[in-house]
Amino acid sequence: MRIVGLMSGTSLDGVDAALLETDGDRVVRPGRALTHPFTPALRAALRTLLDRAPALASDDPALLQTQRELTLHHAEAVRALGENADLLGFHGQTILHRPAQKRTWQIGDPALLARETNLPVAFDFRSADIAAGGQGAPFVPAYHAALAAGLEKPVAVLNIGGVANITYIAADGSLLACDTGPGNALLDDYCARHLGEPIDRDGRLARAGTPHEATLSTLLSHPYFARPAPKSLDRQDFSHALPLIETLSPPDAAATLVAFTARSALAAPWPAPPVRILVTGGGRHNPAIMQALRAYAPCPVAPVEDAGWDGDALEAQCFAYLAARVVQGLPLSYPGTTGVAEPTAGGQILRP
Repeated sequence: MRIVGLMSGTSLDGVDAALLETDGDRVVRPGRALTHPFTPALRAALRTLLDRAPALASDDPALLQTQRELTLHHAEAVRALGENADLLGFHGQTILHRPAQKRTWQIGDPALLARETNLPVAFDFRSADIAAGGQGAPFVPAYHAALAAGLEKPVAVLNIGGVANITYIAADGSLLACDTGPGNALLDDYCARHLGEPIDRDGRLARAGTPHEATLSTLLSHPYFARPAPKSLDRQDFSHALPLIETLSPPDAAATLVAFTARSALAAPWPAPPVRILVTGGGRHNPAIMQALRAYAPCPVAPVEDAGWDGDALEAQCFAYLAARVVQGLPLSYPGTTGVAEPTAGGQILRP
């Protein structure tokens, strides 16, 4: 099938759209991809929903208006990609993730997207896993495993978006995965608040500072890090970190957040050190984060491009791959990736 996968992640930077030719198993042929950036107004509206989500009603007018704008933005991304497709894989925008409460919430209107594009839409990837007792995240490991079929193992794939997650692929092909901790979200929020910038461009601020070890030790003492994998996070679960760094200089605060991202990622529970760690997501573009990972890691660290993959398109490709699996009723999640009791299918298909 020719499938366009769509992903808008917790970094709130825009919609990634990517074409993938796949059978939902071993055939994986990536095609064209692009990022359709959010407007400042849409990004601000989504950021407000993240703060309000725990108490937000599903019929809230601001939610419905933002959901419509978000969906139309996805349709624009599909049109901009300009590829013939059999199906769309539509993740939507996560605004709340509370697996302990059996709740995960991705906003987006698949019926509107189907009408706008005149294409069938696969959606609702996570709720069946949550209902079956899984964490509902991460969902990229199945695609990581398909891409890594020919690589030396064990290998780890670290995705640094707003939240960071890791996939460990053992020598026998078995999977272990979890959210590791904050990705870019805390650093982005700090830069927005103190610099009026959405990101720390080129890691300039963090590279000018030094991590504050006492604060870092406090952050790493959070009980989440002692829990075994699989486990998952909401984007806001570590928002308490920002008040803890307020007394630091901006460079030292940024350096401390970068070290927090790197050290929490490398504290992920794996059975044996991987032969290498491949890094995907927006975080791999931040030289300060990559430098910190290389300083702390027990093995070589490289961007996924070293394996011939496109790190900017990987998550969108993933939801194209998962859409093919929805069509065929194949599992989307596994005991080692989300903690679900058995391999679990999911998702729905809506036709225009």
